[in-house]
Amino acid sequence: MSVSNQTIKNRILICLRILVAFIFLQTLFFKFTGAPESVAIFSKLNSEPWGRIGTGILELLASILLFVPGFGWSGAFLGAALMFGAILSHIFVIGIEQENDGGFLFFLALTSATICLLLLWMEREKLTEIVRKRI
Repeated sequence: MSVSNQTIKNRILICLRILVAFIFLQTLFFKFTGAPESVAIFSKLNSEPWGRIGTGILELLASILLFVPGFGWSGAFLGAALMFGAILSHIFVIGIEQENDGGFLFFLALTSATICLLLLWMEREKLTEIVRKRI
């Protein structure tokens, strides 16, 4: 029994979507409950509490969009944008290491951004089609 390339691609897309959604969703607990680590990070960014809550809502939205048929690319795009903001915040404002985490949150942001960019690349035909329809 042979598995087609499209089937393999679809399975990879699903696994990547699950992985990045898991990363986003597991951080929501800390953002929405006002965990001291999360409050400290967003206080350094002078955006506590609205930045923390707003970012959490956008990460939740990205996680949902990743699994809505025809909108997975928008979840990946939103996720990549959010993670680039997180990466830049770590580099220029809050520092790589937070609350003695050894840079774990920074690593999660890099991983999530990479996965989102990979998802966008894997769906580039769909994105090209969408852009052509809009022009």
